[in-house]
Amino acid sequence: MTVETDLASRWLGGTVMAASDEAFGDKENLLRAEAPIDDPGRYGNRGELVDGWETRRRREAGHDWALIRLGRPGLITSINVDTSFFTGNFPESCMVEACGHEGYPSPSELNQSQASWVEIVPRSPLRGNHQNVFSVSDSRRFTHVRLAIFPDGGVARLRVNGRVVPDPRQLDGISIDLASQWYGGAVVASSDQFYTSASWLIRPDRARTMGEGWETRRRRDAGHDIVLFRLAFVGSVRQLIVDTAHFRYNATAEIMVYGCEAEEPPGVDSEAWKPMLGRTRLQPDTYHDFPLTADVAVGSIRLDAFPDGGISRVRVIGGIEPAARRRAGYRWFNSLPADQAVVCLVTAGLPKARAAELVGLRPVNETRLDEHLARILEGPGGVAS
Repeated sequence: MTVETDLASRWLGGTVMAASDEAFGDKENLLRAEAPIDDPGRYGNRGELVDGWETRRRREAGHDWALIRLGRPGLITSINVDTSFFTGNFPESCMVEACGHEGYPSPSELNQSQASWVEIVPRSPLRGNHQNVFSVSDSRRFTHVRLAIFPDGGVARLRVNGRVVPDPRQLDGISIDLASQWYGGAVVASSDQFYTSASWLIRPDRARTMGEGWETRRRRDAGHDIVLFRLAFVGSVRQLIVDTAHFRYNATAEIMVYGCEAEEPPGVDSEAWKPMLGRTRLQPDTYHDFPLTADVAVGSIRLDAFPDGGISRVRVIGGIEPAARRRAGYRWFNSLPADQAVVCLVTAGLPKARAAELVGLRPVNETRLDEHLARILEGPGGVAS
């Protein structure tokens, strides 16, 4: 099951690095997590206050643009150019480009490296006061996007939906939150999200209010609530954290946790689920830390919440299994834009000509093409070590 994440979200560290103009509405509004609002009639020194990015009226040739560094790099599946409440001042059309870069290039460096930008949404007409959604078919991993609007106007929000593809080189030898959105974990199903979505459970921060957690309706039957997680990697779980922060009078009373090795969670009633944490009482507004014995590899988690109520965050702390690290390495390398892949290999010690040759052989598999390549892709636990 494909579960999309907004790769540009401020929750994940996305930022608008630069824009050609922001005369009427700040460029930072593009990535605000909350939905845009309409509050007409309020004016400041720059005109009517708007909840979005709005540029001045162009009197010359050209177009406006905004440069975004994604919070997490990944495969982009769709772009949502939201023009909510922009009715007489929205752009006529837009275009979206993307690129993949190592490190932390500046806006000027990105704009100067024109050859590395690829068009992922061709110039397309926009509707005002509308969520304009465009499918993206490019299967490469990107780190930055550039939104162009023609000729000028206002956009309320930009959502860059896709799947996180982390750099596995940064994960070797450490324990991580295997369930976190930060690494590509996902909530794939839940029994109830009457008040708030279960997807809040794996945000990489702590909840600031009760509204930033998973809260279900009050049960009037003998059942209980369930949520299924797809972990970012198959791993050995050593610690389970269940945080009921801000849920003082409606926290979940008890939980039970199951795991299975499958990378995609099976059905709720599947025999593949094995108990990891027996039925355990929770306290309201409390950060619970449950140590576990990491004796089995787990790719999916099922949490049963008795009987209902609220949980703000769930963390699944553990190390990545070597086989999962290898799979992640090949998936990452094969999805890199060619220029970035060459840079990675040159940094690892390969001559540029040999690096370009190996990149040209993609997609690579577990055949040991080169010891530098194998070390990058398979990690310290792989066959190359």
